[in-house]
Amino acid sequence: MRARPVKFVIIAVLLSFAALQASAQLPLGPVTQQPASSSSSSSSATTNAPAPPQSQSPFQGSVPGKLEPGVIPISLQDAIDRGLKTNLGLLLSEQDIGSAHGERWKKLSSLLPNVTTSSYADGSQVDLAEFGFNSIPGVTIPTIVGPFGYFDARAYLTQSLLDLNAINNTHAATQNLKAAQYTAKDARDLVVLAVGYNYLQAIADASRIESVAAQVNTAQALYNQASDQVKAGTSPAIDGLRAQVELKTRQQRLIQAKNDFAIQKLTLARVIGLAAGQQFELTDKSPYEPFNAMTLDDALQRAYASRSDFMAASATLRAAEYTKKAARAEYYPSISFSGDYGLAGTASTLATHGVFDVRGTLNIPIFQGGKVHGDELQADAQVAQARQHMENVRGQIDVDVRTAFLNLQSSAEQVEVAKSNIDLAQQTLDQSRDRFAAGVTDTVEVVQAQEQVANANDSYISSLYSYNYAKISLARALGLAEASVKEYFKGK
Repeated sequence: MRARPVKFVIIAVLLSFAALQASAQLPLGPVTQQPASSSSSSSSATTNAPAPPQSQSPFQGSVPGKLEPGVIPISLQDAIDRGLKTNLGLLLSEQDIGSAHGERWKKLSSLLPNVTTSSYADGSQVDLAEFGFNSIPGVTIPTIVGPFGYFDARAYLTQSLLDLNAINNTHAATQNLKAAQYTAKDARDLVVLAVGYNYLQAIADASRIESVAAQVNTAQALYNQASDQVKAGTSPAIDGLRAQVELKTRQQRLIQAKNDFAIQKLTLARVIGLAAGQQFELTDKSPYEPFNAMTLDDALQRAYASRSDFMAASATLRAAEYTKKAARAEYYPSISFSGDYGLAGTASTLATHGVFDVRGTLNIPIFQGGKVHGDELQADAQVAQARQHMENVRGQIDVDVRTAFLNLQSSAEQVEVAKSNIDLAQQTLDQSRDRFAAGVTDTVEVVQAQEQVANANDSYISSLYSYNYAKISLARALGLAEASVKEYFKGK
């Protein structure tokens, strides 16, 4: 009769334990369902949730400096110098050099002597019966030995004499260090490119403000002229309204141009590391100077010899090749040396005596469970990736140089066409205003001529910006951005 209650108790305990396990597996917070597929998640994300923010390039950021009093003048060269000191992309690349230095020292430590010291003092009492020394016929054995004390102080030396794995790993770390240094040098070119882009864009926005302001003045003069003629009864009211609409349109564009310029100055300040709220003015303009420095073939040769990213890719390939050799060397024997010397004695008398130990070790790997084979496979993949990356950089250099030359040629021609188009558009506007003043035409013709002048000025500003930026792009494509920018923009 007691078996049944005991059985019920056992079942109840098991059920309670199962319930505890189930509750422990439940999440503590609200459950978030994962999308079933990428297609469904993308459609729901576009309708129910805002798009995630785009990641910003570190070369568009900086570590801001201290606030300087007053309004500081900044030329293009000043902006580049500031960017090379505070730009985040360059600072992070320089820290990568420090990390590579540390990794090289870690690999090098396996080839250098390692010296340590160790000292200890010990007090002991031994029960001989514990070790089976109970009694021996004819010999009196004490049951307890001690207490007694002793001490030992030594210096230990270990040195690798031959370890091809460690040697090749050290060579690989050295090449990785060179790759980090080349990458940091390439980052300087990218900083020059980023600063040049934002500075020239700010100059272009400032030029647009001047152009649109002149268009506002022209529109104001046309509106005043049209209003006078409407009041005099020589022109219909529609001419005055049309001139007023044109004036308001130009005023709206002027407001937008000023806002664009202010935002671009903020962007430039972030790139070159100015303090928040720092007031500054741009001192350089956007001149046009013909570029006849080199031919395309000369530029390609200089780029392959100077581009730091190509040198970094080559160093990375050499590092991968050394890593492959290191993996292969795991099959080879290694020889090491170890030794120690010190003093040892008893605590009761403090009597000491020199002690030492010298050992040479030959380690021959026999079977390591496939680890070496796995390391070789990984090393082969790294070598293939590094070689493919280097060839990709080689091809990108060719594209960068050719693209810069094409942009230079195209934008130079656009500058010349836009410059002549400004003169033609201005002549058209002057004749249209004269015709309107003479009562030959209405404001439609004048407004159209004003629009042509505005478009011609905007085209000239854009083409001039494109031309100067193409020169900076060529300097970066050659891998000599710092020196080339000084040559291409000599204090202009």
